[in-house]
Amino acid sequence: MAKTPRKQLLIVDDHPMMRTGLTQLIDNEPDLKVCAEADNASQALQVVTGRSFDLILLDISLPDKNGVELIKDILALKPGLPVLVVSMHDELLYAERVLRAGARGYIMKQEGGKKFLQAIRQVLAGQVYVSEKISARILESFSGNHSAMAKAPVHRLSDRELEVFELIGRGKGTRDIAEILHLSVKTIDVHRANLKKKLDLKTPHDLVHYAIRWMESRPQG
Repeated sequence: MAKTPRKQLLIVDDHPMMRTGLTQLIDNEPDLKVCAEADNASQALQVVTGRSFDLILLDISLPDKNGVELIKDILALKPGLPVLVVSMHDELLYAERVLRAGARGYIMKQEGGKKFLQAIRQVLAGQVYVSEKISARILESFSGNHSAMAKAPVHRLSDRELEVFELIGRGKGTRDIAEILHLSVKTIDVHRANLKKKLDLKTPHDLVHYAIRWMESRPQG
């Protein structure tokens, strides 16, 4: 009897220990195999362009690109390729964003191995994986019952605005941000003006201070 081929996975994460831990967990399964790794968005796109995968496990905090934008880039190259986001960051802020970008699931890094494998197999089976809390919130949003959390200022930012906001919080200036995102300085100035308006901030200094404090409050990883 022919052996069923193992599903081929790519891990995109800039933390070597996280990649190692996930690889050990996955490779112990008879039906799954990590066959490539990438530690930044540019490398991930190169690997995806040259090879075929059944699933990508993707961290949204990468050194060279916001993971939400990377999901869109990956799916432009390989439409329909399942992406499962694995992150330390607030699922209330990011889960719906990654699903809108085309990902098939979102799981927090602190979940145990059993949950990881459940999420992987659920996405490979063509389903969407999110926590019960996010599932309930999505159902609430469909029913028109938007929570106070959803109305919090940072939650109102577009994906691109959030990307610019995060880079400001990392201490990047307008020209640096323009280079990183391959946009014009004028476009970044427009995003900064929109950020001040949406976050109800008066001056550029207020925006920088707010962004730095927000980045410092987030889990690292």
